[in-house]
Order: sequence, then C-alpha cells, then structure tokens
Amino acid sequence: MLVIKNGNVLVEDTLKKVDILIDEGKIVKIAENIEGDHETIDASGLTVLPGLVDVHVHLREPGHAQKETIKTGTKAAAAGGFTTVLCMPNVIPFPDNVEDVKNYLELIHDQSVVNTYPYACITKKEAGKEVVDMHALKALGIHWFSDDGVGVANDEIMKEAMTKANQEDVMIVAHTEDMSYRKPGACVHESEITKAKGWLGIPSACESAQLIRDLEIVKECKNAYHACHISAKESVEALKKAKNDGLNVSGEVTAHHLLLEDKDVQGPNWKMNPPLRSHEDRMSLIEGLENGSLDIIANDHAPHTAQEKNQPMDKAPFGIVSLETSFALLYTEFVVNQKRWSLQQLVNWMSKAPAKRFKLDDIGEIKEGNDADIILVDMNHEYTIDASKFESMGKNTPFDGWKVACQIKTNFRERKRSLEKRSINRKDG
Repeated sequence: MLVIKNGNVLVEDTLKKVDILIDEGKIVKIAENIEGDHETIDASGLTVLPGLVDVHVHLREPGHAQKETIKTGTKAAAAGGFTTVLCMPNVIPFPDNVEDVKNYLELIHDQSVVNTYPYACITKKEAGKEVVDMHALKALGIHWFSDDGVGVANDEIMKEAMTKANQEDVMIVAHTEDMSYRKPGACVHESEITKAKGWLGIPSACESAQLIRDLEIVKECKNAYHACHISAKESVEALKKAKNDGLNVSGEVTAHHLLLEDKDVQGPNWKMNPPLRSHEDRMSLIEGLENGSLDIIANDHAPHTAQEKNQPMDKAPFGIVSLETSFALLYTEFVVNQKRWSLQQLVNWMSKAPAKRFKLDDIGEIKEGNDADIILVDMNHEYTIDASKFESMGKNTPFDGWKVACQIKTNFRERKRSLEKRSINRKDG
C-alpha cells in the first residue's frame, strides 16, 4: 500500500489536510494521520488534486508520427497534470472499422503512459458519406464518435448518425464547420483587426450555423451530443437555448480561446481552427462556463513540425500544442491574477465535469473507491514556459515565454503505468 501524507487535498470541493491510502491503484481510505507500514509520499507544501481529464487531444499516431506519437503525446499529458485523455480519430488508418480500431487499441495500450481512450469516426474516413457501424464499434468499448477536423456537411447523414447514436447510447462529438462560409486561404477570425493585417478571415457563422443545424437534429433524434472547441458567442447562445429546451447536449472551450483574442495573433503559432475571435466572443466563452452554457475546458492539443508551422500564415496548418501549459496558464490568469475563479471551479471544468459527461467511471474526484488518478501540484512555483523543454514533439505554442504561478510535480497515473510496465517486463524476461 501507498499513503500520501501532509498534502492539502481537494476533497468534496474543499481543501483539507488529510492523508490518502492507495492500494492496487484505488483510493481505499481518506483520513487524518493514517498510520501503518506503508510506502509514504510526503506531499508537504503541495496541493493534491484529481487528475485532469482532456476530451480533445490529437496524438497523430498512427499515420503522422513525425508530428507526435502516442508515447510523446501522453507524456506531455502527464507533464501537464492529465491522467486521462480522449484522442481524436483523424489518424491513418482512420478508426472507422473493427479491425483498425482493434489495432489502434493495442497500440494505445502498449504506448500510452496515461489513460487513453480513442474516438471512432462518425463517417468512414471522415468523408461525410457513410455512417460507421456504431454497434460493432461499441462492442469494442468505443462510446464516442467524431469526425473532428471536418464538419458533417450532409443533413441526412448527420441525422442517420444521430439516430444510430441514440439507439446505441453513444455520443456524437462534433466539430461544426460549414465550409460554405470559409474561403480558401482563410486563416483567422473575420474582423477589422485581422483584415488590417492582410489576412483572410473566417466568420463566426462558419461554426455556429452548423452547430445550430446539429442542435435541431438532436431535438428530433434525442441523442447525446457534445460540441467541440466552441469559439463564438452565437454558439454559446445556441447551446444555452438547447439546454433550456432540455436537450442532452454539452460544449467545450479551449484554454487558448479563454486566454487570447484576434488582436493577439502574431503568426502561425496563433493559428488554430476555430480561430481566436473577438474580445466579445472571448468574454462570452468565459461567462458561458460560469453560467453553465459551456461545460468543459479541453485542449485541442494539435502538434505540428516546425517546418510545417514555419510557413506563411495562409499555408501553415491550424493548431497549437497545449497539454503541458493549459492548467498552469488558466490557474495563473483566472485564479491568481483575476481572482475570478476558485481552484475548485477550474478543477471541476478540467476533471470532474468531463469525467461525468463522458461517463468515465471512478475518476474526476478524490474519494474512496475511485481510481488513484491523482496529481501533486506546487501552487506557489513560478516559472517561465519554455517550449524547447516540452515532452511533446510539437513546440507550436503562442505561450512560449509566458510566466505561470504553479507547476505539476507528480502524476500518479503515469507512475502507476510505469510500475505496470516494469512488472510486465520482469514477467517476460
């Protein structure tokens, strides 16, 4: 057994000076002054939090391992305090059939250092033409379906997908993007600020129009639905209305959309899809989290090579890396600097809420009976973000050089996976 002692532990949304006893990866006891002949971790001066959960990560492997591998991406997750990630399906081969998903699951099991769950595609090869066999894929443990990176353009195909999702009790997780609103070469939010820099813009309707369409289909099909990386005030309002109408819907917002605006864009490391939008949009996202219109903070971690990003703005790929920086950045800005959020609120949006919404049992909270997915954080450790030191292969971040006020010290999910692998190696050899 293992006991974590002397830490400031977040239990039942309150910080308490208690010990945590762990046995075989489970929390078996939370109490003051746990005694016994146990391995002891001294957490003096540290805050003990539930491991973070990210429902939107691009690990790139298989198919794009020059950008990121499952191992490097999940090591980045662990470094950032994440004990569970859900990885998007735009890899090669696409996880859209039983054989390829089985192979994908084996690769994840072999290479991941944190809990990693894959999405399957909504449509075969994310082409938007033929819905995958959700029944067969659910039998493999796949409960979430996404064509992230592209929107499902055809109304009837999306309706078919949502009908099947309702029948199978699985979730549609949608990247909403109506390409009829986006001109070739568009790379930033459509505004006077970006126009003055000579960049072609993407209007908010590119996101919100398809989201509104999807929500109308949800109303008919009554399926579970989650909206990816919300960026526009119109989208927040649409989700708020859908929730008021009683629909089974949720939405996420990324750290970068909470922290940055169109006026901050300097080059390709500020280029992501959806783009950084106006101040009004950003404030709507913040308020949307606070009033429950939005539910989850995710990352949309999207690594690219330096060569890919080192191109003109209209040629460089969309996306930034964020797993290693998001918690520290948000804690620094909203808890320490603005004092707008409590630590408990931030942890809820990054751990408890995503675990609950995605029905990930036994994680997201520190309580007896749950998995010991725990992180130790020094809430008073200031440092400067240095992209060159990332675990991720991707260094494409707009936050290089930013100062933050806390640092992840220990991730027990990574520790447990490491011990499991050493044990397996001993048995094998």
